[in-house]
Amino acid sequence: MEVAPVPRPRRRGALIGLVLTLIAALTAATPQPALAADPLVSQGKAATASSTENGTFPASAAVDGNTASRWSSAFSDPQWIQIDLGASYAISQVVLNWEAAYATGYQIQTSADGSAWTTIASTTTGTGGIQTLAVSGTGRYVRMNGTARATPYGYSLWEFQVFGTTTGGPGIPGGGSLGPNVLVFDPSMSTASIQSQLNTVFSQSETQQFGGQRYELLFKPGTYNDLTANIGFYTSIAGLGRNPTDVNLNSSNVTVDAGWFGGNATQNFWRSTENFSVTPPAGTAYERWAVAQAAPMRRMNINTHLSLTPTGFGWASGGYIADTKVNGQLQPFSQQQWYTRNSNIQMNLNAVWNNVFTGVVGAPATSFPNPPITTLATTPISREKPYLYLDGSNYAVWVPSLQTNSSNVTWPNTPGSSIPLTQFYVAHPGDSAATINAALAQGLNLLFTPGIYHVNQTINVNRANTVVMGLGYATIVPDGGVTPMTVADVDGVKISSLLFDAGTTNSANLLQIGPAGSSAGHAGNPTSVQDVFFRIGGAGPGAATNSLLVNSNNTLLDHIWAWRADHGAGVGWTTNPAASGLIVNGNNVLALGLFVEHYQNYQVQWNGNGGRTIFFQNEMPYDPPTQAAWRTGTNGYAAYKVANSVTTHEAWGMGSYCYFNVNPSIVAARGFEAPNASGVRFHSLLTVSLGGVGSITNVINTTGAVAQGTDTVPSYLVAYP
Repeated sequence: MEVAPVPRPRRRGALIGLVLTLIAALTAATPQPALAADPLVSQGKAATASSTENGTFPASAAVDGNTASRWSSAFSDPQWIQIDLGASYAISQVVLNWEAAYATGYQIQTSADGSAWTTIASTTTGTGGIQTLAVSGTGRYVRMNGTARATPYGYSLWEFQVFGTTTGGPGIPGGGSLGPNVLVFDPSMSTASIQSQLNTVFSQSETQQFGGQRYELLFKPGTYNDLTANIGFYTSIAGLGRNPTDVNLNSSNVTVDAGWFGGNATQNFWRSTENFSVTPPAGTAYERWAVAQAAPMRRMNINTHLSLTPTGFGWASGGYIADTKVNGQLQPFSQQQWYTRNSNIQMNLNAVWNNVFTGVVGAPATSFPNPPITTLATTPISREKPYLYLDGSNYAVWVPSLQTNSSNVTWPNTPGSSIPLTQFYVAHPGDSAATINAALAQGLNLLFTPGIYHVNQTINVNRANTVVMGLGYATIVPDGGVTPMTVADVDGVKISSLLFDAGTTNSANLLQIGPAGSSAGHAGNPTSVQDVFFRIGGAGPGAATNSLLVNSNNTLLDHIWAWRADHGAGVGWTTNPAASGLIVNGNNVLALGLFVEHYQNYQVQWNGNGGRTIFFQNEMPYDPPTQAAWRTGTNGYAAYKVANSVTTHEAWGMGSYCYFNVNPSIVAARGFEAPNASGVRFHSLLTVSLGGVGSITNVINTTGAVAQGTDTVPSYLVAYP
């Protein structure tokens, strides 16, 4: 046997020189493309693929801006992933950030229609890692078409990035100013300066329930001391950190009280607090958030007890908390109903008529009706609301991931993806619906800055995964009876933080999710509607047959208030007509925190199978002038109607009230109406007559005692059937 000679070890300096020589030679042979001067146009856009390894690795993960999430295909050739840019772009650069399962052979292709493809780059010697490709091509769609794998596994990309510019001109730019009604505070500012601005906003908003003022108060990351932030109508206060603990209001109070209304908090609507930590001054027992409908608390870190009642323990009618940590007691006191989701509390002090908890660490066990508490250990499906934050020195929007069977807060470091503000059309009052639609068609997301927007044509949200959000209670008013916004039957659209206010000409709907006949499944990536509110009348006469129409399957409704006004301007049985607040035709729709009040027909009509509602607060219309005017043949309409054709439906924590102050002799036959089917089930129901002004004969169908009497004692039903 011949023995090969042992090579002599090289000196380290010589080895380094050889490596550098090889690198130089390779670089000379294969010039490296320069970084693109054009903007990134693919992040957050709709992505589809020939296959996925499983639900953990969707196509959308390759365009989410998060290098900890990825798309992975089936273990076969060929496989592809494509991006819909939303409009035609001149493509100058593509970056492929491969996971270990990379392609040795692939093509980069463009298409105008997603059908006919043109190859603009190809290789059979792919090396994996991060590959930056200088390309030249045009198209709305860009595809990586993998033809040969380097491993036995599939194709896997951490990120698939496309850079370019719109064709046919510069297009509509993304990003820009947030406008004069967004006040941004920095820790370097003096306490006196910040306090002065907070006081000015509150003085304009404390009593203006139907005023035109709209404000967003934003705090950059850091610590602020000795502030008092009273939050009035149409005002949102929020931190700009990735986590609530990035912004700290030390020795401070963030407060909603009811002094403007004689200690009655039942009209403290349209305000919010989100995404920061607050610690009260020494000696202060609690933070006070005495709100009613449309006043969410999200992503807060409360370093004390949290009181939900006004000074003097006056009336308060109900509200919503999500993704919040209360490092003390949650104290409802006089709050009639309340829903708390995916949060962490030390203790819940009491319950009045209906308290519901899902996915809340520290929540009390179900004891309905004494005390009237209903608790689910987890929330079946949830997605926290997108929020604005500072990514370095630039604004971006964090889009949290979908969760199933979840509990506790999502932070720190909420899973999700980031979209830079440059990929949003930043709308301002006065912008036309035509301009907004052009921006959406171009592939931009949509952010409404504070203000009131009149639209004379429908805003069409047609692209999957589009984010549409408002700041400072941006309000959309339809003119000429149009439906102000519709969403196509696509995956993953997120609509949040908007108020739809009916115009004087009747609209069929104020928001429509999916066209009639929608049939696609969206279980893995549903459209979500969060902190979206509807109003008919109050600010003036208004009319809409229905407020929210849901045709798409699997839609997630997370805190909705649909309100036919019972007070304010333009209020009366024929002055602000509105039949229903919510119609659900899609299957497997989930509502978390559903508030619907005063509509004239069935207020909620649920026609799809597999529907679920967790927490429902309702008031029947106050103003039927006669029994016959409300309905003939049956005494009035139930608040919540499950269609006779439905075979599966389930609901928890459902309350309906009557207060027929125009004609106290009015009788409602029932609060809830549903088919008697084995798959249709209700848990924790109640009806109540407020002060005995009218009555409700049964809780559901013909079951449950009559709600009547001046003592305002609810009629409870633990379960049905």
